[in-house]
Formats: sequence, C-alpha cells, structure tokens
Amino acid sequence: MGYNMEKTDYPYTLEAQPAYGMLNVKIPSGKTLKVEASAMAWMDSSLTMKSKMKGGLKRLISGENLFISEFTASSGDAEMGIAPGSPGEIGHVYLEDTTVYVQNSAYLASSPDLDISVEFQGFKGFFSGEKLFMVKCSGTGDLWFNTYGGLIEIDVEHNYVVDTGYIVGFTEGLSYDVRPVAGLKSLFFSGEGLVCQFSGSGKVWIQTRLAPAFVNWADPFRRVEKKKDND
Repeated sequence: MGYNMEKTDYPYTLEAQPAYGMLNVKIPSGKTLKVEASAMAWMDSSLTMKSKMKGGLKRLISGENLFISEFTASSGDAEMGIAPGSPGEIGHVYLEDTTVYVQNSAYLASSPDLDISVEFQGFKGFFSGEKLFMVKCSGTGDLWFNTYGGLIEIDVEHNYVVDTGYIVGFTEGLSYDVRPVAGLKSLFFSGEGLVCQFSGSGKVWIQTRLAPAFVNWADPFRRVEKKKDND
C-alpha cells in the first residue's frame, strides 16, 4: 500500500508548468481515462466520450455538481490535452491500493481503476466556510489534480497546520481538526479564517494562492461606471 510519484499506466507530459499547466496524456488502445468534464482542451478524433455525474442527491442539494467524462481509445492508442479551469500547477500521484482526498475543485483526471466518490465533510465543512465536499479517490492507478497557483508537497509527521483555503489534498491516514486560527474572535473580527490541524503520518498538498484573496486584491482596480444624474 502507498503512493508512487514516478509510476504511471498512462504516459503523460505536463506543459506550461507551473503557471498555466496543461496535461497531455496518451490513452492506450482499449483503455479509458476519467476527466473532469469541462477540462478537455483537445483530443484525437478516434476517442469516444461519455459523461456521468458523481455525488448524487447530497451534492445536488449543495448546489454543486461533479461531472466526469470518460474518454475511451477504442481503435488504437490516442492522445488528449486536459486543461484545468484555474491558472496553476498540475500534480500527479500513482495510488497503490490506498486513498487520496482532494478538494472538489482540484480533481482533474484519473485512470478507470480508481473509484471516484464524493465525501461529505459534516459540520467541519459548514464552519470552515470552504466547500462541503471532498473527492475521495481510492484503489490503484493514476490521479492528476490541479491548484490555483503553485503546488507544494508536504510530508507530515505528527502535526501540521494549514489554512483551509490552501489545502489541495491529503493522503489517507491523516486525521484533521478544523478550528479558528486564533479563537472565535478572530473569525468574526479579522481577515483570518479557519485552519486545519493534521495529525499522523502522510502527505498534504497545498496551493500558493487563494481565488477569493485575488478577487479582493483586484477589486479596487475594477472600473465602475458612474451613474448619471437625472435632469
């Protein structure tokens, strides 16, 4: 059981890393690749595609859907390009009979032998202010995920604290507890949010930027049309 950063069943290259990563994958003849539905940039015409929704009723109630397209090389090897929605870096890990959790916005692609399911975070998710669902990726095979900004891999031993918004994913076996960064007062009266304290042994992947923080930074530069006074 474990994780392998070098092994792959699907030959691939990563282009334009780290700022605007694109994943180019070769799908062997007769094989299928699962891809986040909106991420296909280009593909060989011999590939066939079908889409399905993951998550069911619970996810529909949350107002979010996770659609996955399956691309099959039915008549010889074929290639495709996969581009995530956010500007940033793409990571890869080969799972060996184990599990990795990624933020629902971070899932990009995976081999068909991995089981992809939606996991409810419970009240921790409600109070974190982040998305309520994680994508659970289990089994043996390739997994690709993306970030907003750069990607940093952290080997956790014992304890590690990360702002919830920077978490891209983490390995099975790590336990976590979500709490205010410096008590409830900071949650309501400062710009700080919640942090996640991981404990145990495993890996955590974090991103170097936050989309909401960029929106706040850019807002003062936004052009606003002045209203004309009525005569």
